[in-house]
Amino acid sequence: MTFGKSRRAIASSAEHARRRRAAPSAAEQAEASFVTRYVIRGLPAAAPCGATVSDALEFARTGTDRMAMHFYPNPTPGNVAELADAWDLHPLLREDLLAGNQRPKLERYGDVLFLVVRSARYDDTREEVDFAEFHVLLRPHAVALLCKSGRWIDGSDGTAISQEDLADPERRERTLLADEHLLGLGPEAVVYRLLDAIVDGYTPVLHGLAIDKEQIERQVFSGDAAVAERIYRLSQEIIDVQHTVASMTEVLQALRGGFGKYAIPDELQTYLQDVCDHLARASTHTAELRDALAQILNVNATLVAQRQNEDMKKISGWAAILFAPTLIGAIYGMNFDVMPELHWAFGYPFAIALMVGFATLLFVIFKRSKWM
Repeated sequence: MTFGKSRRAIASSAEHARRRRAAPSAAEQAEASFVTRYVIRGLPAAAPCGATVSDALEFARTGTDRMAMHFYPNPTPGNVAELADAWDLHPLLREDLLAGNQRPKLERYGDVLFLVVRSARYDDTREEVDFAEFHVLLRPHAVALLCKSGRWIDGSDGTAISQEDLADPERRERTLLADEHLLGLGPEAVVYRLLDAIVDGYTPVLHGLAIDKEQIERQVFSGDAAVAERIYRLSQEIIDVQHTVASMTEVLQALRGGFGKYAIPDELQTYLQDVCDHLARASTHTAELRDALAQILNVNATLVAQRQNEDMKKISGWAAILFAPTLIGAIYGMNFDVMPELHWAFGYPFAIALMVGFATLLFVIFKRSKWM
């Protein structure tokens, strides 16, 4: 089929869709806030106005060089229901699409591949890692991406999508549509392009965590008492990143395990291997950061114990110094009748001098021993 015939088929499909539907209401427009792209031989183009998910699937089935792509920046239950009905999804898969806060995973339901992946972005001001969850559905000649956290791959706010964003194919989904040659390899290439963008996003996150780790090291040796809480908070962020990276590693391994069974092109296999290499480096870096923070925490505990020991020395020294006059005062405070010093004219000055002398002697001894 020629490209010109493809254009006429798209126009005809769009005209048929316009005749079937009346003008949508404001609520319906909000419900349909998703992007659909028709791809012919790797060239993406906006879908005809009013095209549904079913229309896109019919378009994709009319040629081996065609593909339909759906992007949901902030999917609603209505969006999920329309997609599930058009693709005839398994009931369990429908439930997963509605649920959020899932760890990265890969599942297959017939000819539909379902992936949950998570991107990361580091907020240096709050020293926290923000994760964004994406659900990916893949079937022959069609792929759908649902941004469950309301953010696109580049971290921009998906809830603020406008009609200009929907009309411009290069604004929101440029991360997936940038490589024309790659799009020509099919929907699997879109998945691998998404994984590459997400895995590459882990690098600046780990860089930000590493900078904070270095700051904490300096803070520990400066004697800042608040550093322990900062170590614990940063350790929690690194643990969250490590869990995400480990789960993503399992997803990539599962994808690699299906190379032979699902006849993945050699070029895509090489592409995924590169993504696996990047993820392996991220995993190693994350483990190193976690070990480094554990060591910093041990060093901080040692320094705190050392400072507490110095304080205890000073407290013990002063307690011993104050004990000297207390002991002398207690001896002469006993109610005995026969105590020669009680009736001696120089008894009181002698007692005071003895207290001061004894305390001074102890102070000098402790000072030389660096207890004071």
